[in-house]
Amino acid sequence: VMMALLRKVVKKRFAKARFDTEISAHHNYVAEETHDGQDLLVTRKGAIRAGKGDMGIIPGSMGASSFIVRGLGNGAAFESASHGAGRKMSRNAAKRRFTAADLAAQTEGVECRKDAGVVDEIPAAYKDIEEVMAAQADLVEVVARLRQVVCVKG
Repeated sequence: VMMALLRKVVKKRFAKARFDTEISAHHNYVAEETHDGQDLLVTRKGAIRAGKGDMGIIPGSMGASSFIVRGLGNGAAFESASHGAGRKMSRNAAKRRFTAADLAAQTEGVECRKDAGVVDEIPAAYKDIEEVMAAQADLVEVVARLRQVVCVKG
């Protein structure tokens, strides 16, 4: 629904806009799958399916790159990959340590909320997305790197 609404708004403003197939990458779910000949219930919490050829998106923080990826089907990882950078600091710790001014500085050049209500999402509260991507090079191949321009949060 969100994608359909976005397409409608973009098409209204930019009549020649063209869209490719959307990538839908759920990251908190349970799926019935077969691995090593066994029927299993696979829980992906903060992870995406990265079966061979599966397309996905792995976001960084509000101020970092995100990646479009293609799964490599690594059976040792139950054909999964991380959903994103992942937190290195709890939401409460981030709220205690950082201010709205810190958030504004760390998201300079990105159109997004920069108020105390989203300080817990500050880029410094997340792991380095470059390190995260390097650590899962055996799970996914990078198809495209996206530069953060707009971030809708909260």
